[in-house]
Amino acid sequence: MKDRDKAEAIATERMQLIAPLLGDPVDAAVARQLKATIRAQSGLSERTIRRYVARYQAEGFRGLLPADHARNRPSGAIAPDILDQAIQLRREAPHRSVRQIIEVLEWEGRVARGQLKRSTLQDQLTARGYSTRQMRIYTQAGVAARRFQRQHRNDLWQSDIKYGPRLPIGPDHKPQQIYLSAIIDDATRYVVHAAWYPTQDSVIVEDSLRTAMRRYGIPVRLYFDNGKAYKSHQIARMGAKLGIRVVYTKPYAPLLTG
Repeated sequence: MKDRDKAEAIATERMQLIAPLLGDPVDAAVARQLKATIRAQSGLSERTIRRYVARYQAEGFRGLLPADHARNRPSGAIAPDILDQAIQLRREAPHRSVRQIIEVLEWEGRVARGQLKRSTLQDQLTARGYSTRQMRIYTQAGVAARRFQRQHRNDLWQSDIKYGPRLPIGPDHKPQQIYLSAIIDDATRYVVHAAWYPTQDSVIVEDSLRTAMRRYGIPVRLYFDNGKAYKSHQIARMGAKLGIRVVYTKPYAPLLTG
Protein backbone atom coordinates (compact mmCIF):
# COMPACT_ATOMS: atom_id res chain seq x y z
CA MET A 1 0.00 0.00 0.00
CA LYS A 2 2.84 2.39 0.85
CA ASP A 3 4.46 1.72 -2.54
CA ARG A 4 1.16 2.41 -4.28
CA ASP A 5 0.64 5.64 -2.31
CA LYS A 6 4.16 6.77 -3.18
CA ALA A 7 3.62 5.99 -6.86
CA GLU A 8 0.37 7.94 -6.90
CA ALA A 9 2.04 10.85 -5.11
CA ILE A 10 4.71 10.94 -7.85
CA ALA A 11 2.04 10.83 -10.55
CA THR A 12 0.18 13.66 -8.80
CA GLU A 13 3.31 15.83 -8.79
CA ARG A 14 3.84 15.12 -12.50
CA MET A 15 0.24 16.04 -13.22
CA GLN A 16 0.61 19.34 -11.38
CA LEU A 17 3.76 20.15 -13.34
CA ILE A 18 2.26 19.58 -16.79
CA ALA A 19 -1.22 20.97 -15.95
CA PRO A 20 -0.51 24.33 -17.68
CA LEU A 21 0.06 22.42 -20.94
CA LEU A 22 -3.24 20.54 -20.73
CA GLY A 23 -5.61 23.48 -21.03
CA ASP A 24 -6.88 25.20 -24.14
CA PRO A 25 -4.59 25.08 -27.22
CA VAL A 26 -1.94 27.79 -27.19
CA ASP A 27 0.38 29.10 -29.88
CA ALA A 28 3.96 27.88 -30.17
CA ALA A 29 5.49 30.89 -28.40
CA VAL A 30 3.25 30.50 -25.35
CA ALA A 31 3.89 26.75 -25.27
CA ARG A 32 7.65 27.34 -25.28
CA GLN A 33 7.33 29.81 -22.42
CA LEU A 34 5.22 27.38 -20.40
CA LYS A 35 7.72 24.58 -20.94
CA ALA A 36 10.61 26.88 -20.00
CA THR A 37 8.85 27.76 -16.76
CA ILE A 38 8.21 24.09 -15.97
CA ARG A 39 11.86 23.24 -16.71
CA ALA A 40 13.05 26.01 -14.40
CA GLN A 41 10.74 24.86 -11.59
CA SER A 42 11.39 21.14 -11.88
CA GLY A 43 14.78 20.69 -13.50
CA LEU A 44 13.22 18.32 -16.03
CA SER A 45 14.26 18.24 -19.67
CA GLU A 46 11.83 19.29 -22.40
CA ARG A 47 11.90 15.72 -23.71
CA THR A 48 10.71 14.41 -20.32
CA ILE A 49 7.96 17.01 -20.19
CA ARG A 50 6.77 16.01 -23.67
CA ARG A 51 6.79 12.36 -22.60
CA TYR A 52 4.65 13.09 -19.52
CA VAL A 53 2.14 15.03 -21.63
CA ALA A 54 1.97 12.24 -24.22
CA ARG A 55 1.49 9.57 -21.56
CA TYR A 56 -1.24 11.54 -19.85
CA GLN A 57 -3.07 12.17 -23.12
CA ALA A 58 -2.87 8.46 -23.98
CA GLU A 59 -3.64 6.89 -20.58
CA GLY A 60 -4.76 9.60 -18.19
CA PHE A 61 -3.47 9.57 -14.61
CA ARG A 62 -2.21 5.99 -14.91
CA GLY A 63 0.21 7.06 -17.63
CA LEU A 64 2.06 9.25 -15.13
CA LEU A 65 2.79 6.45 -12.68
CA PRO A 66 6.47 5.42 -12.34
CA ALA A 67 7.62 2.83 -14.88
CA ASP A 68 7.59 -0.16 -12.50
CA HIS A 69 3.99 0.49 -11.51
CA ALA A 70 3.01 1.20 -15.08
CA ARG A 71 4.29 -2.22 -16.14
CA ASN A 72 2.38 -3.88 -13.32
CA ARG A 73 -0.95 -2.31 -14.24
CA PRO A 74 -3.74 -4.72 -15.13
CA SER A 75 -3.77 -5.47 -18.84
CA GLY A 76 -6.98 -3.77 -19.92
CA ALA A 77 -5.57 -2.53 -23.21
CA ILE A 78 -7.76 -2.29 -26.30
CA ALA A 79 -6.24 -2.40 -29.78
CA PRO A 80 -5.91 1.19 -31.10
CA ASP A 81 -7.99 0.53 -34.22
CA ILE A 82 -10.81 -0.98 -32.13
CA LEU A 83 -10.74 1.95 -29.72
CA ASP A 84 -10.85 4.37 -32.67
CA GLN A 85 -13.92 2.58 -33.99
CA ALA A 86 -15.57 2.76 -30.55
CA ILE A 87 -14.86 6.49 -30.36
CA GLN A 88 -16.34 6.97 -33.84
CA LEU A 89 -19.50 5.15 -32.78
CA ARG A 90 -19.79 7.34 -29.69
CA ARG A 91 -19.23 10.51 -31.74
CA GLU A 92 -21.89 9.47 -34.27
CA ALA A 93 -24.44 9.05 -31.46
CA PRO A 94 -23.28 10.64 -28.18
CA HIS A 95 -26.07 8.95 -26.19
CA ARG A 96 -25.11 5.47 -27.44
CA SER A 97 -24.23 3.33 -24.40
CA VAL A 98 -21.03 1.32 -23.97
CA ARG A 99 -23.09 -1.88 -24.21
CA GLN A 100 -24.53 -0.73 -27.54
CA ILE A 101 -21.07 0.21 -28.86
CA ILE A 102 -19.79 -3.25 -28.02
CA GLU A 103 -22.80 -4.86 -29.71
CA VAL A 104 -22.17 -2.91 -32.93
CA LEU A 105 -18.50 -3.89 -32.92
CA GLU A 106 -19.52 -7.51 -32.44
CA TRP A 107 -22.16 -7.36 -35.19
CA GLU A 108 -19.61 -5.90 -37.59
CA GLY A 109 -17.18 -8.69 -36.75
CA ARG A 110 -14.50 -6.33 -35.46
CA VAL A 111 -14.30 -8.11 -32.11
CA ALA A 112 -15.33 -11.57 -30.96
CA ARG A 113 -18.43 -11.87 -28.80
CA GLY A 114 -17.45 -11.35 -25.17
CA GLN A 115 -13.97 -10.07 -26.07
CA LEU A 116 -14.59 -6.49 -24.93
CA LYS A 117 -15.49 -5.84 -21.31
CA ARG A 118 -17.83 -2.93 -20.63
CA SER A 119 -15.75 -1.60 -17.72
CA THR A 120 -12.54 -1.69 -19.78
CA LEU A 121 -14.06 0.15 -22.73
CA GLN A 122 -15.71 2.68 -20.40
CA ASP A 123 -12.34 3.43 -18.77
CA GLN A 124 -10.66 3.86 -22.16
CA LEU A 125 -13.40 6.14 -23.51
CA THR A 126 -13.26 8.27 -20.38
CA ALA A 127 -9.46 8.55 -20.57
CA ARG A 128 -9.78 9.77 -24.17
CA GLY A 129 -12.54 12.25 -23.32
CA TYR A 130 -15.50 10.36 -24.78
CA SER A 131 -17.53 9.22 -21.79
CA THR A 132 -21.29 9.83 -21.95
CA ARG A 133 -20.97 12.70 -19.48
CA GLN A 134 -18.12 14.31 -21.41
CA MET A 135 -20.00 14.02 -24.69
CA ARG A 136 -23.08 15.57 -23.07
CA ILE A 137 -20.99 18.57 -22.03
CA TYR A 138 -19.60 18.93 -25.56
CA THR A 139 -23.00 18.72 -27.28
CA GLN A 140 -25.22 20.72 -24.95
CA ALA A 141 -25.58 24.40 -25.71
CA GLY A 142 -24.46 26.51 -22.79
CA VAL A 143 -25.77 29.89 -21.76
CA ALA A 144 -24.31 32.74 -23.78
CA ALA A 145 -21.04 33.70 -22.12
CA ARG A 146 -19.73 37.15 -21.45
CA ARG A 147 -16.16 37.91 -22.48
CA PHE A 148 -14.59 36.80 -19.23
CA GLN A 149 -16.60 33.59 -18.96
CA ARG A 150 -15.83 30.09 -20.19
CA GLN A 151 -18.04 29.02 -23.10
CA HIS A 152 -19.21 25.60 -21.88
CA ARG A 153 -20.78 24.33 -18.69
CA ASN A 154 -18.45 22.27 -16.49
CA ASP A 155 -15.43 23.77 -18.25
CA LEU A 156 -14.56 25.73 -15.12
CA TRP A 157 -15.83 25.76 -11.54
CA GLN A 158 -14.84 28.52 -9.15
CA SER A 159 -15.03 28.08 -5.39
CA ASP A 160 -14.77 30.31 -2.36
CA ILE A 161 -15.41 30.26 1.40
CA LYS A 162 -17.18 33.15 3.14
CA TYR A 163 -17.76 33.97 6.80
CA GLY A 164 -21.32 33.51 8.01
CA PRO A 165 -23.08 34.47 11.26
CA ARG A 166 -22.31 33.12 14.71
CA LEU A 167 -24.93 30.61 15.80
CA PRO A 168 -25.59 28.94 19.20
CA ILE A 169 -24.35 25.55 18.02
CA GLY A 170 -21.23 25.22 20.16
CA PRO A 171 -20.87 23.40 23.50
CA ASP A 172 -23.58 24.55 25.91
CA HIS A 173 -25.14 26.49 23.03
CA LYS A 174 -22.28 28.94 22.87
CA PRO A 175 -22.08 31.04 19.68
CA GLN A 176 -19.90 29.45 17.02
CA GLN A 177 -18.73 30.83 13.68
CA ILE A 178 -20.09 29.12 10.56
CA TYR A 179 -18.76 29.31 6.99
CA LEU A 180 -20.37 29.19 3.56
CA SER A 181 -18.58 27.00 1.00
CA ALA A 182 -19.87 27.63 -2.52
CA ILE A 183 -18.97 26.44 -6.02
CA ILE A 184 -20.21 28.18 -9.17
CA ASP A 185 -20.05 27.06 -12.79
CA ASP A 186 -18.29 29.86 -14.65
CA ALA A 187 -20.17 29.63 -17.96
CA THR A 188 -23.74 29.32 -16.69
CA ARG A 189 -23.27 31.10 -13.35
CA TYR A 190 -25.17 28.21 -11.81
CA VAL A 191 -24.32 27.41 -8.18
CA VAL A 192 -23.50 23.69 -8.23
CA HIS A 193 -23.02 23.59 -4.46
CA ALA A 194 -23.53 25.88 -1.47
CA ALA A 195 -23.68 24.78 2.16
CA TRP A 196 -22.87 26.00 5.66
CA TYR A 197 -20.13 24.32 7.67
CA PRO A 198 -18.89 24.71 11.26
CA THR A 199 -15.21 24.72 10.25
CA GLN A 200 -13.00 26.37 7.64
CA ASP A 201 -10.59 23.74 6.35
CA SER A 202 -9.87 21.38 3.47
CA VAL A 203 -12.46 18.89 4.76
CA ILE A 204 -15.33 21.22 3.81
CA VAL A 205 -13.75 21.83 0.40
CA GLU A 206 -13.52 18.09 -0.24
CA ASP A 207 -17.12 17.58 0.89
CA SER A 208 -18.29 20.45 -1.34
CA LEU A 209 -16.50 19.05 -4.40
CA ARG A 210 -17.66 15.49 -3.77
CA THR A 211 -21.29 16.62 -3.41
CA ALA A 212 -21.19 18.83 -6.51
CA MET A 213 -19.53 16.18 -8.71
CA ARG A 214 -22.03 13.53 -7.68
CA ARG A 215 -24.83 15.76 -8.93
CA TYR A 216 -23.31 17.55 -11.91
CA GLY A 217 -20.31 15.53 -13.11
CA ILE A 218 -16.60 16.26 -13.18
CA PRO A 219 -15.38 19.73 -14.24
CA VAL A 220 -12.47 20.29 -16.59
CA ARG A 221 -10.91 22.92 -14.31
CA LEU A 222 -11.19 24.07 -10.70
CA TYR A 223 -10.23 27.63 -9.81
CA PHE A 224 -9.29 28.48 -6.21
CA ASP A 225 -7.66 31.29 -4.35
CA ASN A 226 -4.48 30.60 -2.37
CA GLY A 227 -6.27 29.90 0.89
CA LYS A 228 -4.90 27.09 3.04
CA ALA A 229 -8.17 25.16 2.80
CA TYR A 230 -7.67 24.69 -0.95
CA LYS A 231 -4.05 23.58 -0.89
CA SER A 232 -4.30 20.09 0.53
CA HIS A 233 -2.64 16.92 -0.69
CA GLN A 234 -6.03 15.24 -1.03
CA ILE A 235 -7.36 17.91 -3.38
CA ALA A 236 -4.20 17.78 -5.50
CA ARG A 237 -4.43 13.99 -5.79
CA MET A 238 -8.15 14.08 -6.54
CA GLY A 239 -7.54 16.54 -9.38
CA ALA A 240 -4.72 14.45 -10.80
CA LYS A 241 -6.63 11.17 -10.67
CA LEU A 242 -9.82 12.61 -12.15
CA GLY A 243 -8.00 14.60 -14.81
CA ILE A 244 -9.10 17.97 -13.40
CA ARG A 245 -6.79 20.93 -13.90
CA VAL A 246 -6.52 22.70 -10.53
CA VAL A 247 -5.69 26.39 -10.96
CA TYR A 248 -4.86 28.90 -8.23
CA THR A 249 -5.29 32.65 -8.54
CA LYS A 250 -2.20 34.79 -8.89
CA PRO A 251 -1.42 37.24 -6.06
CA TYR A 252 -3.39 40.51 -6.38
CA ALA A 253 -5.50 39.03 -9.21
CA PRO A 254 -8.64 37.66 -7.51
CA LEU A 255 -10.79 37.53 -10.66
CA LEU A 256 -10.30 35.06 -13.46
CA THR A 257 -10.24 36.88 -16.79
CA GLY A 258 -9.60 34.12 -19.29
